[in-house]
Amino acid sequence: MKITFLKEIISLVLFLLIGISFILYQTTSISEACTRVVYQGTENMTITGRSMDWKEDMHSDLWLFPRGIKRDDLAGEKSAKWTSKYGSVVVSGYNAGSADGINESGLSASLLYLAESDYGDPNKNDDKFRISISLWLQYVLDNHGTVTEAVADLRKEPFHIIAPVMPDGSPAQLHLAITDTSGDIAVFEYVEGKLVIHHGKEYQVMTNSPIYDKQLALNEYWENIGGLVFLPGTNRAADRYARASFLVKAIPQKEMKEYISAVPGKKYENQAVASVTSVMRSVSVPLGITTPTQPNISSTIWRTIVDHKNKVYYFDSATSPNTFWISLSKLDFSENAPVQKIQLSNGAIFAGDISNQFIPTKPFDFLPAN
Repeated sequence: MKITFLKEIISLVLFLLIGISFILYQTTSISEACTRVVYQGTENMTITGRSMDWKEDMHSDLWLFPRGIKRDDLAGEKSAKWTSKYGSVVVSGYNAGSADGINESGLSASLLYLAESDYGDPNKNDDKFRISISLWLQYVLDNHGTVTEAVADLRKEPFHIIAPVMPDGSPAQLHLAITDTSGDIAVFEYVEGKLVIHHGKEYQVMTNSPIYDKQLALNEYWENIGGLVFLPGTNRAADRYARASFLVKAIPQKEMKEYISAVPGKKYENQAVASVTSVMRSVSVPLGITTPTQPNISSTIWRTIVDHKNKVYYFDSATSPNTFWISLSKLDFSENAPVQKIQLSNGAIFAGDISNQFIPTKPFDFLPAN
């Protein structure tokens, strides 16, 4: 009896300590909130979902970039330059950078806020190129077909990341996560000026602060309690991480006979997309929610869902009651094809398959490194 009571007291103390650490992390952070999950099901189904939580409308649009685009980061003599090997579809942020997307090989990439990001001294006297953080995600989609390829390249640290202030005045403090068709995953963070890479299928969830190593440690506590016993319910990043981690593993990893009759085409792949969409909605922050004492918590403004197997990119808007999608197989990524755009800003309304609604458009200017 005494041993049981002592265990309960220890558990309570640990709970309080972890809760205090959550508060300290969240109240000292000025970051914006986002959540990313990767679903790994049967029949080689890999689905990535992410929410974009921000303090205002980012005027996001959908862009189609073909192969063969020449990139120049406009960072002077040491500017990173390359020609894209893969075409991609991305969601822009303020039409100044790529925030999320997928390339024609099925590699997806997402930028999420991380207040602890420290990219080191970009003015070191070395031979490395410079790249604006607005192009970090696009560099990965342009040049790599798999997570393993991207990890092998970025591990060499071929460039210094320059993080100019974003158009809304926020500091550009971001970490990057990628997933490919095999379900392989990698998370990239710059901590105290050094690149830290987490590579493996087990890294299914990412949110914001604290740094990823600490997120994993905090989540281990909640996993020991069990999601059916208790899940933290606030909008804080660590709480969203715990809920997303439980939910993405709890949803069925195979066809559900109880619901498949209501799924379009009665296909498991569509059921899986619906399940991941429901997870992303459950960890989203309702539109208009603000927390005066915690500026790091912002409303979800949109969500994306990537069906890696079928290369379908879903967009779920929080500002209008619509979900729509793009089938990459229906797009022209050939070299010399035009850059194209679907304008989502200004309250545009879409539904269903909108693959044929791209319009040739002059590409936006990425936020320069200078």
